Amino acid sequence: MKTKIKPSTFPLGGIHPRSLGFNTMDNEIKNADLPHFVSIPLSQHIGVPANAVVKPGDIVKTGDVIGESSGFVSVNIHSSVPGKVLEIKKGYSAIGSMTEMVVIEFEGELNMSRTGKSPVKWKDMSCEDIIKKIKDMGIVGLGGATFPTHIKYSVPSDKKITELVINAVECEPYLSADYRVMLEKIDDMLIGIEIAKKLLNVKNVYIGIEDDKPEAIQKISEAVSNIEGIEVVDLQHKYPQGGEKQLIKAILGREVPSGGLPLDVGVVVSNIGTIVAVKEAVVDGKPLTERVVTVTGSIVKNPGNYKIKIGTMIKDVLAEVGLIEDPGKIVMGGPMMGLAQYNDEMPVTKGTSGILVLSKKQAKAYHHAPCVRCGKCISVCPMGLDPTLLCTSIELDRAEKAIEQGQNDCIECGCCSYTCPSQKHLAQTIKLGKLRQIARRKGEA
Repeated sequence: MKTKIKPSTFPLGGIHPRSLGFNTMDNEIKNADLPHFVSIPLSQHIGVPANAVVKPGDIVKTGDVIGESSGFVSVNIHSSVPGKVLEIKKGYSAIGSMTEMVVIEFEGELNMSRTGKSPVKWKDMSCEDIIKKIKDMGIVGLGGATFPTHIKYSVPSDKKITELVINAVECEPYLSADYRVMLEKIDDMLIGIEIAKKLLNVKNVYIGIEDDKPEAIQKISEAVSNIEGIEVVDLQHKYPQGGEKQLIKAILGREVPSGGLPLDVGVVVSNIGTIVAVKEAVVDGKPLTERVVTVTGSIVKNPGNYKIKIGTMIKDVLAEVGLIEDPGKIVMGGPMMGLAQYNDEMPVTKGTSGILVLSKKQAKAYHHAPCVRCGKCISVCPMGLDPTLLCTSIELDRAEKAIEQGQNDCIECGCCSYTCPSQKHLAQTIKLGKLRQIARRKGEA
């Protein structure tokens, strides 16, 4: 099928944040230094945490299961290094939740080959066996949500999927990990797409790439030019185009209903890194024990894209890349939707797309001024909400009113906070409203 380039975007809201962090786009993926210790959380995915199947003193190899999935919405967790299990402890994850962690001391030699076995002939496998393989290998969404991939590809019988959309947008400033993956792993990506097509029983695939990545558009367009059913879609550079609802609207013109999912409009969206991980799991038998992370920031000496073992501490990563000065803030993810960490002893997880290190000057706390009723937050909201009105309801603890005003439709992209001239904490307030809603539900259960 001939590749069709058609610049497009979602029609409502959005912003154009300054193009920061492009100093890493030309940095090829590099293997990070091997850590002496890893601390691997047993909860690295949406759903039920895995159950530890190792104990202190056990010797493990790279890829050994150390946590077994404990339900349908759960996946296995694997050791990212060979060594000895030192302890299983409680600790905070990068998202601030308490979880069990398996601490392993590196011992022995790391097998740098993927499996040591011949690639699996996946075309002869049943869909059920492929789904089981994806679950057993611990594959989750690598775009940040960490939704178990085997569930996303297990479409309910009452739903019909007609299109697969590959999210290769990476619209947040600073981040370039997905960009490097799509340039360096094109063959793996194409096999991963074929596997996903088989599982979803779809013929039409769209790969969405923003037009600030012309090299990726050209190379992938050339790679799929003779493949039936795959189209590269050239998208305008705009944030938050990587959101599922915005991406579907931009590429297919379909609107996911409030409270609904992409499958409600016949679509499954998969991140480019997830697609490559699916290929490696099914064909190569490689569990998800490492991922590509953009390590960058104004005070980082050697910014770049590093393949890092899951469970590696932030402090070990920063010791390798070097810092010009002590950090003022460390963010896991990008500057718009990433989460600030309270220290550098948080481990890299499956959902870590970036480690952003800011100077003390950049991280200086600011205090908001009264709302000036400019309406900028309304104009940039990609969900068509009124953030100021919504935040007023939340601040006054009018929970039901906030829900009526679309609290749960907010995707927490941060566009409203970014554009607010009064520097009001709009996105943070809406997120607080959601957390209060969850707390109330738990209290009523």
